[in-house]
Formats: sequence, structure tokens, C-alpha cells
Amino acid sequence: MIPLSVLDLAFITEGSSAAEALHRSADLAQHAESLGFQRFWLAEHHSMPGIASAATAVVIGYVAGATKTIRVGAGGIMLPNHAPLAVAEAFGTLESLYPGRIDLGLGRAPGSDQATMRALRRDPTSADRFPQDVVELLRYFEKPQPGQTVFAVPGAGLTLPVWLLGSSLFSAHLAAIMGLPFAFASHFAPDLMEDALALYRERFEPSERLQSPYAMLGVNAVIGETNARAQQAATSLQQHFIALRQGRPTTFPAPHPVSWNGQEQRLLDSTLRHTFVGTAETVAQNISAFVERYRPDELLIGAPLFSQEERRRTLSGIAHHLMGA
Repeated sequence: MIPLSVLDLAFITEGSSAAEALHRSADLAQHAESLGFQRFWLAEHHSMPGIASAATAVVIGYVAGATKTIRVGAGGIMLPNHAPLAVAEAFGTLESLYPGRIDLGLGRAPGSDQATMRALRRDPTSADRFPQDVVELLRYFEKPQPGQTVFAVPGAGLTLPVWLLGSSLFSAHLAAIMGLPFAFASHFAPDLMEDALALYRERFEPSERLQSPYAMLGVNAVIGETNARAQQAATSLQQHFIALRQGRPTTFPAPHPVSWNGQEQRLLDSTLRHTFVGTAETVAQNISAFVERYRPDELLIGAPLFSQEERRRTLSGIAHHLMGA
């Protein structure tokens, strides 16, 4: 089996707090580490009542400090929200504190709505400068050159993986021509996955950072003791996703039976079609079939469940059946 990694959104579950969510993320990272998962990623989202990882670099530092060997990183940092120098300094600091364990994934989406973008002081045209900002950011990790007047301290001269993330052909093409590893958000936006993967591999140009293409795909997994229990648990993600798409984000809801109308059901079937739900055996079979069909170099697995015990059980079931843990 290819390397398996974990995506955690630090869900603030219904009735809980952001502090509790962050403690659960650290606990899940420790569990993933004990099972042999490759990396544990967190993501930048703003003004989301159900996600506690807005200050992503801070959370990465907390999780890295709670673990010993697993790679911890951003999946991702929304670069247009930040000055490249500030990102280089933050991740240079993390790499200095936890050498050889930090990943920096970059996206160009806002991770928020228009009002939040204004509150972040984001320039509406900043996404158009994404390629130039990536180049600038990468330069801050290089050794300083004669005459250079702006440095990332810490950061300059450090080596840490920089990934490009996306759900479109744009990011796939940019990652290819820049010779960077690429992660596609197929766990919630799968429509262009196959095209993006093919484009990335066909147009990849070797770089000092990466000699051959390396692509990671995302899926969700929800494991229950029975298929019926798993289907019930999956209603939390469904409720959360529908509320978000309808412009009314909420805390991560407790599972309960839901009757979706035709439009809602079609949306769930389309966007969450790489969400695998069932017993550990069923989910492992579905993950194996996905890997066999699409041939990613690595798989990033979300475990979007309300119960921390069920999150842990989901990772344990995957590790047992696919990693021999």
C-alpha cells in the first residue's frame, strides 16, 4: 500500500469548544503517529463556527509539540491571505523547532467568504498573483544571495517540502511546471481529479525540490461497527456540508437521520463520492479499489466523525487492514 496520511479539520463539534477541538486534534495526531500514518495535515479556514484551525501555523506547532515522529503540516495555507515573507518566517520557525517534520501546503482559495476576505485585508486580486507569490515564498527558503536585503529569519537556508494544493487544473499545471508535489482536494471537489492528475504528470518538469511527479489525492472515511452505524455517523458530514454550501456554516453536528431533497442528495452524491462509509473491511476495500484505479503516490484521508472514539476507530481500522498495524 502507498503511504497513507491524515487530514484533520479540527472540528468544533456541536456543544463543544474550540479548545476541546484542538485537544482532540492533538490526540488524533498522536493516535495516527502510533499507527504509522505518514503525515497529519490541518487546513486554514476562517469564520467557520465548526473549524478551529484558522491560525493554522499555531495549531501545527501545538500538534507537532504533542507528537514525536509524524510529519505535521498545512493542507493548506491560503497564500493570498498572507505576505509570502510572513509564511516563510512562520514555517521557518516551525521547521527550526521540529526539524524534518514540517510540510507547507499552499492553496489560492480564500478559505472564507467575501466579508471575511475584507476583514483579513485581502486584496481581491491577490489570487491572480499566486504564481508570483509562490516563487517569492520559495526564494525565502533559499540561502541568501549577495546584495539580498530581505530575509526570512528563521527560514533562509532551510529545507522543507512545499506542496501546491487545489481542486482545479490551474494548480495542477502550476505544480507541474514548478516541479512541486501536488495534492488534489478530491475528498470534496472530485470533478476534475482525473484530468488534474493526468495534466500534472504529463507536464511535470523536474526541479531541485522534486525529480519526478508526486501526487496525493484526498478521500474521506467513516467506519462503524456495522454498515448501518457507519451510515448514521456519516450524516454529521452530510449536514455540515449542506449547511456550508447553503451559506449557513455551523458547528459540526451530531449524527441523526436526515431526509434530503433531490437537489441536496445530488450534491452529496456528486461532491462526496469519494467518501467511503461502512465497516473497516468495507472501507479498506473501497480505499484499495480507489488506489488501484487512480494510482496516487499517497492518500490523504479525512475522518469526519462527531465522536472522537469513532475518529480513532476509523484510523485504527484503516491501519489494521491496509498498513498491517
